[in-house]
Amino acid sequence: MGTEPMELAIVGAGPAASSLLERLSANAAEMLDGRHLRVHLIDPHRAGTGRVWRADNHAGLWMNSLAEDVTMFTDDTVVCDGPIWPGPSLFEWSRTVSHAELAALAEPKLIEEIRGLTGTTFPTRRVQSVYLEWFHRQVVAALPREVELVVHTAAAIDLADDGSGRQRIVMESRDGDVEPLVVDVVVLALGHLDAEPDAASAAFDDFAAAHGLVHIGAGHTAELELDALAEGTDVIALGFGQAFTDLLVLVTEGRGGRFVTDEAGDVHYEPSGREPIIHVGSRRGVPYRSKMDYRLQAPPAPAPRFFDDATIADLLARDQLLEFRRDVMPIVLREVGWAYYHELFNAHPERTATTWAKFSVAYAEATTSAEIDALIAASVPDRRDVFDLEQINSPLAGLHFASAAALHEHVRDHVRADVERRTDPAFSADLGAFYALLQCFVSIARIAASGRMSTRSRIEDVAGWWFSFFMYFASGPPPARLRQLLALERAGLVRFIGAGTTVSADDDRGVFVASSTSHLDQISAGALIDAVVAPATVSRTADALLQRLRDRGELLEEIAADDSGWSANTGKVVVAGPALNIVDSDGEAHPHRHGIGSFTSRPAAGAFSRPRTNAPTFRQNDVVARTVLASLMRLSAGAQPDLSRR
Repeated sequence: MGTEPMELAIVGAGPAASSLLERLSANAAEMLDGRHLRVHLIDPHRAGTGRVWRADNHAGLWMNSLAEDVTMFTDDTVVCDGPIWPGPSLFEWSRTVSHAELAALAEPKLIEEIRGLTGTTFPTRRVQSVYLEWFHRQVVAALPREVELVVHTAAAIDLADDGSGRQRIVMESRDGDVEPLVVDVVVLALGHLDAEPDAASAAFDDFAAAHGLVHIGAGHTAELELDALAEGTDVIALGFGQAFTDLLVLVTEGRGGRFVTDEAGDVHYEPSGREPIIHVGSRRGVPYRSKMDYRLQAPPAPAPRFFDDATIADLLARDQLLEFRRDVMPIVLREVGWAYYHELFNAHPERTATTWAKFSVAYAEATTSAEIDALIAASVPDRRDVFDLEQINSPLAGLHFASAAALHEHVRDHVRADVERRTDPAFSADLGAFYALLQCFVSIARIAASGRMSTRSRIEDVAGWWFSFFMYFASGPPPARLRQLLALERAGLVRFIGAGTTVSADDDRGVFVASSTSHLDQISAGALIDAVVAPATVSRTADALLQRLRDRGELLEEIAADDSGWSANTGKVVVAGPALNIVDSDGEAHPHRHGIGSFTSRPAAGAFSRPRTNAPTFRQNDVVARTVLASLMRLSAGAQPDLSRR
């Protein structure tokens, strides 16, 4: 073996990179045999937090997760080959981290905020930034003597084979070019990326420029030029998810307004006078469902009951390719219903017509969805206590209103009712369904990644319909955010457009016009903002590194297709095999390049992992880390990489 250090570069230094670094560190003692590994972290932003989780985020921007539901540490539920390195969740950390450590990371007001967390607090992103920075420092401090870390505060703008099998990375910093870096293996951990405008967005840009209007395309909301949205201006916002919530914060509290809570607990908004008037619409026409801020009232349902390993094995063993809606979704519905009704019958038996003992037996013995529906109808008298996925997912479906004003009132009442239900433990069965959906999410991802599901179903049903529903049901805003939305509605600063919202450009009047399938009225405005995160796209990526790799054919945009002639461009970078090797335009997996994160065709689930859930991110990163270490050792010994598993 040579005596020179083995060299690994991780491009991107946010949470995904920190988690991968932890897995590299944890596996180093077993796999490096005392060899020296030098790891390079490359990112123009601070290592550990990256671009999104910056310490200078606006104080009003929150996470969508409870403090007790966020961790960067593996635990004994994680099934992986590498050793477990346990540590505190965000909430546990807030209680146990020393004052000296906090004082080195945060100013006093932020420290007070951290110490004031409860398990069911929705922390600010500034709090999460401190936790991530602390985790990164812990990982660095725990690096074994074989592993050296070098941080480059620069952007990687090109990557090429240097002719000897090594990888040459070109970088630039705020001060100009940086000496190129030559390494053995590269992992791209780029996170969410900006995109150049698509044809529709570019047309809106041109229309806005021609008529003196404002159009703000999709992007990272905290970095958008929102000052262009002048006070009192009517603004059409397309999108009702996290990006929209961030937008509201930045044009209300961010402009000096205040939310105040009166003695009765009602939230009111005191405007600064600098706010625009936001007209919001989307495909569903309603915001994501509120997060729940209570706990189960009965012991958790025994799970998994129907969607267990044996069932998954049976599915994967079928000769015919799986279709999600036909083969998997009925099992998911049965599993979620089991958890939902377990909580309803055990925590709220007064609202049922039989006992859990009798219901559970009949539920398990039912062989068709019709039998299950009949059982539920006979056992659960109140329709509000029935888990109806279609009604939950599409609350405006089939409804038509006489006017935009009537639609607005209906959506306002819907939001109010959703918050009331999601904060009332009397409806804790919803939380039972939530936990079951989380478990099913992991199992569905496992099936989708197996290659045993049809391509079209994987893209349209799993990555499309299922992921959209899951995010809508399980990853909505904290209830306090929806109370603030209602306060802004009462203040006349938010108006609801409806479902099926589309926007056109009216040349005659020189305005943007929004229409909805919920009513016949149209809403005109001088400003339009795409209140969504920029979608993944290789063809329109704004990242200089990916642009160069794309133009040379050294990566491949995922265009899924089947024998029927169907095709769909997901916009993601194709990665292959368990180690997520980057695939080129000829379909070849590069042995020394890997990609992890949302920009790839194999993203792990969720922005952050929940404790004690055998989180996919940890399992995926452990596989990548161990494969990279093994590859480095083979390269050091002069052997060729083992691609047999790719």
